[in-house]
Amino acid sequence: MKKSLILLFSIFLFIYSYSNVRLPRLISDNMVLQREKPITLWGWADAGEKVTVQFNKQTISVRTDNSGKWMIVLGTEQAGGPFVMTVKGRNTITINNILVGEVWVCSGQSNMEFQVCSVTNAEGEMKNNNYPQIRQFEVQKSVSGKPEEEVKGGDWQAASPEQVGNFTAVGFFFARELYDRLKVPIGLVHTSWGGTHSETWTSKTAFEQSDEFKDMIAKMPVLDLDEMVRQKNDEIKQRLKNINIMLPVGAEAATWKDASVDDSRWPVMKVPQLWENTLGELDGTVWLRKIFSLQTGDVGQAATLDLSMIDDHDETYVNGVKVGSTYSYNTKRSYSIPASLLKEGKNVIAVKVIDTGGGGGFYGDDKDVRIVTHSGKEIPLAGDWNFQVESIGDGGSVNPNSYPTLLFNAMLNPILNYGIRGALWYQGESNAGRAYQYRRAFPLMIRDWRNHFKQGDFPFYFVQLASFNSANGNSRLGSSWAELREAQTVTLALPNTGMAVTTDIGEANDIHPRNKQDVGKRLAAIALNQLYNTKMIDGGPMYQSMKVEGSKIRLTFTNTGSGLLVKDKYGYLKGFEVAGSNQKFYYAKAWTEGNEVVVSCDAVAEPIAVHFAWADNPDDANLFNKEGFPAVPFRTDDWKGITEAGKFRIN
Repeated sequence: MKKSLILLFSIFLFIYSYSNVRLPRLISDNMVLQREKPITLWGWADAGEKVTVQFNKQTISVRTDNSGKWMIVLGTEQAGGPFVMTVKGRNTITINNILVGEVWVCSGQSNMEFQVCSVTNAEGEMKNNNYPQIRQFEVQKSVSGKPEEEVKGGDWQAASPEQVGNFTAVGFFFARELYDRLKVPIGLVHTSWGGTHSETWTSKTAFEQSDEFKDMIAKMPVLDLDEMVRQKNDEIKQRLKNINIMLPVGAEAATWKDASVDDSRWPVMKVPQLWENTLGELDGTVWLRKIFSLQTGDVGQAATLDLSMIDDHDETYVNGVKVGSTYSYNTKRSYSIPASLLKEGKNVIAVKVIDTGGGGGFYGDDKDVRIVTHSGKEIPLAGDWNFQVESIGDGGSVNPNSYPTLLFNAMLNPILNYGIRGALWYQGESNAGRAYQYRRAFPLMIRDWRNHFKQGDFPFYFVQLASFNSANGNSRLGSSWAELREAQTVTLALPNTGMAVTTDIGEANDIHPRNKQDVGKRLAAIALNQLYNTKMIDGGPMYQSMKVEGSKIRLTFTNTGSGLLVKDKYGYLKGFEVAGSNQKFYYAKAWTEGNEVVVSCDAVAEPIAVHFAWADNPDDANLFNKEGFPAVPFRTDDWKGITEAGKFRIN
């Protein structure tokens, strides 16, 4: 009898384990499906199993192939919802609260990853935005040496005051503008990773078919990422051992927030400074502690603790009590310390920092790491902090830029069957050193995505790099950022592309400008004009031609809208330079004549070339059209730049 029960139980387990229909995470509650396009659904079950999908008034069945995979294509649907979908095999899955509308993939590096909780007026944006028909699926970060069928994690969230802070800011403000105009649901599939190159978002097949990159990809080794993670973590552990750090045993780390902990034997690191110089490429959890002293007059009332920015997120304690936490790598921390926590003499700050990939720890300006007492007295906290490592992460130890294709495989390939309207892209900062090659790398990636999504030349709209003083680059020294912007402009030769210019809304000292509202609006203007038949000007003046007139050069432009505009209260037009045959550029006098610009310079008697906004940080450039869009940076020459030798290579 006992053996019979065991046999029956084993049979039950076998049937249960191998017969359930499964769906990818992307096909789940609260999803948004693309309207007016066939709807592709897919998943897994037993080989030969019948799977039936019912959605709205459609019902379709299919049998799985020999590997247990299945795919069904439903007919088109109009915008609307909420709907319910059922997927039946031997089991039944019910998917609730489905909307049909417009779906956009949002991808790139940190400026696409940048969240609503970090933008200008973030508190107001989170409090006042309640858009249940705007939804985001955020693909969990992951790398892979081969194309994956499923993402590591993610779910659909609506843009409620509680959740919108976690949305991609560029994507959300784009979606909000579309929703306010179109009144249809908007879905954002957000798959981005800060600091990444375009090459990691491009498939191996694309490289193999490219004259520019086929020799590079031929050197790509067969990757065992699990083994790479193990080796890297072993190296990190050895590095920690060399500085007398042993990972804690049991619950020891739980006490590190307490003021009573003796950290006098802990090693020290400079704050603010990312910890890579001390700990190597460690991803994981690190505690940092700092003692500060208060005099009698500084206690009895609340104070403010400023910690600049922390990558990726933190939990912060004062004298053992939590005073705040932030889940964002680029938000300045400012926490209120209740008066009851502060005491005369010694006080202890303990910060638990969790880094999931890339840089880790504090960064920013020394002046932004401080205590501010109720009387306004500042107590600087920059300098040596004691630290200990709690744990080493196990998921992000392979840098996504280590090899090409890693993010295409893990974070794009699993979503390729999903119906979309188009893609938004904000990236290029990490490719600036190879800006000239980006003229080929970026169009290659766009064509690659279009080939793999199999949805035609879908709209692909991208953000041109904002102003940022990367390396004091300009026309005299050369500017990799200007050359990258030019490569982005060249990419507009591809069909169905659009570019949002943002040189006027960058921040000279911050690579992550916080005005993402205007970025989203400018991308939305392109979509509304080019795709949704809302006729409007969708960008600024673009250089068309030049004519030398003695010591002057006359420039013509397209996309002037209702006329050129100089944004300067005195009417001075800035951002233009001219050069003669010696290729040395000088600041130029410039003025408008109708919809044309005339430039000249006393130091250049015979000008032959013009630059506009040709610098890492061209924040003085002030030519717009009257619709408020900035002119596209340009040069009229084709002289050799500083990035032409830069090539992507596998180390």
